[in-house]
Amino acid sequence: MSKYIFITGGVVSGIGKGIVASSLGRLLKSHGFQISLLKLDPYINLDPGTMSPYQHGEVYVTEDGAETDLDLGHYERFTDVNLSRRSNITTGAIYQRVIQKERRGDYLSGTVQVVPHITNAMKTHIRSLESEQTDVVIAEIGGTVGDIESQPFIEAIRQFRKDVGRQNILYLHVTWIPFIKAVGELKTKPSQHSVMELRRHGIQPDVLVCRSEGPLEDGIREKLALFCDTELPAVISCPDAEDVYEVPFRLRQEGLVEQVLERLQLTPPAAFNWEGWDAWVHQLQAATRCLRIGIVGKYVQLPDAYLSVTEAVRHAAAAQGARVAFVWIQADNDELKAQPEAWLAGLDGILVPGGFGLRGVEGKIAAIRYAREQGVPFLGLCLGMQCAVIEFARHVCGLEQAHSREFMPDTPHPVIDLMPEQRELEDLGGTMRLGAYPCKLTPGSRMHTLYGADQVDERHRHRYEVNNDYRDTLSQHGLRFCGTSPDGLLVEAVELPEHPFFMATQFHPEFKSRPNRPGPCFVGFAQAALAQQSASEEVTP
Repeated sequence: MSKYIFITGGVVSGIGKGIVASSLGRLLKSHGFQISLLKLDPYINLDPGTMSPYQHGEVYVTEDGAETDLDLGHYERFTDVNLSRRSNITTGAIYQRVIQKERRGDYLSGTVQVVPHITNAMKTHIRSLESEQTDVVIAEIGGTVGDIESQPFIEAIRQFRKDVGRQNILYLHVTWIPFIKAVGELKTKPSQHSVMELRRHGIQPDVLVCRSEGPLEDGIREKLALFCDTELPAVISCPDAEDVYEVPFRLRQEGLVEQVLERLQLTPPAAFNWEGWDAWVHQLQAATRCLRIGIVGKYVQLPDAYLSVTEAVRHAAAAQGARVAFVWIQADNDELKAQPEAWLAGLDGILVPGGFGLRGVEGKIAAIRYAREQGVPFLGLCLGMQCAVIEFARHVCGLEQAHSREFMPDTPHPVIDLMPEQRELEDLGGTMRLGAYPCKLTPGSRMHTLYGADQVDERHRHRYEVNNDYRDTLSQHGLRFCGTSPDGLLVEAVELPEHPFFMATQFHPEFKSRPNRPGPCFVGFAQAALAQQSASEEVTP
């Protein structure tokens, strides 16, 4: 039977449950265990696919096409395990399943209730991750203990110990120890109340992971152990780290793995092996150069909206011995359209990420034109590629009113158009081209060289594509289609051969980038940005 670790959070949201879950997954995997991770989200939406990034951050896409919580990105990057749609479930999806069963008559003569029907559906989904190949399932409960929305999940994991046995479950509570500057003290009372609330729901945490600005003194840990009825070695200090990728080292030093192994009666199947994680973090810490990369987007006030993108850039830069300073540029800034050089001059590279809606499109197009004309390394992703095609059509091919039908349905030059299979759809949620699809790379192209392969699989999330009616015109003016679907019907990637680095993809290569295996597109982008920086330094007095 698989073992289960349930991770809850207390006091406030945003204290890093996802990073703790990811770090624990990294540590157990380094011990040779086969793991799976699960995020249980308490909102009523079926998934975050139709939510604004301001509400939820980025939407992370799995290989099998699920639109999921951004924490799954952390899970995959830390553990290098490809997860599936089963690894994220919402309250809305659970209720939908129960209501569908009720409509079929599965509960005839019975009253459908939160307990047992909703909680049973939750437990069934959790156990769906159990298999002969899975040693440990790590399940993170979204939200904060005490929230009304998360109570059914808390009740489900309380019941779970009767289903699989208490010896097969570990409850881990991530809590916050605030420092009150006025009195110069760390305060444990909020965490005591958080654990009290958890115990009120019938769960006694086995392990406390305590987030704080600095390390916890012994007196604080002893106080928490006493008032939270937790053994002292199970009170784990997790202070702020300079980089989230350092957290697995901190938790290992604090003895978290030993607590997990002891309480779940697990014997590691192999000697501990970081699998290159330690070398990667050392490489990150040892970086001596700094790249200034401009991110031109419409959600730049919330960097989590582009989390996988920024992490992929960091992965690639670290592999080149560099760190990254991101310059966030609001795409719908009128000054960007009028004077792009005022916002973009001095950047080592310009990246235009994905997005939806008309707002900010003209600013993205202006930034792309600046990168193309000034020879600044450019990488476009999804909508970033579509904007690159629009910009090229307008200013190189002479199609001045070129646009996408998404933004201008009556444009005389729809160089970007809706995919045929999308035209009759009415529902917006979960109906895009989602998940991994193959891409055939053009021999001799820069992208072919970077990937070192004739065909690759990358993840997608879009409805619109390059209009094939304009491919000849674009190609004749110098735009190279360096990636297409295997049948050649869909444009997957474009590049400008004569530019220092100008590449854009319809797919999202950021979702498959890993710290010790950065995405090839980002590697090429980082290399070109470093070359751009070196060239600028040579001509600067």
